[in-house]
Amino acid sequence: MKPPKDADPETMTLEAFADTIVPGEKRWPGDRAVAGISPGGGAVAAGAVDLMRTEAGGMASSLPDLVKALNQHAEGHAERNRLSLDPAVPPFVALPARDRATLVADLVRPGHPEKFLWVGLAIFSNMAFDTGAHLSTTQAMDAGHPGLAALGYTRPDGDGLWRFPDFSYRRTLAKLHPGTTATGSPE
Repeated sequence: MKPPKDADPETMTLEAFADTIVPGEKRWPGDRAVAGISPGGGAVAAGAVDLMRTEAGGMASSLPDLVKALNQHAEGHAERNRLSLDPAVPPFVALPARDRATLVADLVRPGHPEKFLWVGLAIFSNMAFDTGAHLSTTQAMDAGHPGLAALGYTRPDGDGLWRFPDFSYRRTLAKLHPGTTATGSPE
């Protein structure tokens, strides 16, 4: 992937936050938002920022304020720890990966007055990776969604339905209800 021409500060900050929650590999050599501490795609590659920005998620209108607050927290963290931040990128993005993780751990700790905001944002990063919640499952799989691939999610049958010929417990747990249709739905 090539770097975007105009990576805006809000997007970079949200990407850096998502990457702190579910790390992934850099998308290009000079990627600043994704720290590159894990192989494969993480929350950013899974679409965490797209999910955060969906109106259905309920956080989209709050993102500018959250980004501003996160960058203020990053500046405070840098000052307390005598870190020099690169002014070419947002303060949270400028933090080394270890310091990003330390700051986020502080923001989500029990008793932090803003905990519910940061936990909420972190949940979007996990949801994007674990489920591709902003996409249909088949769209996510067709796009090579890194979370579904990491979880070993299988592709549907040719008709778009998932069938599992092997039982996960290696035995049938219950008899099939006589009213179950061919698609697995009750009548």
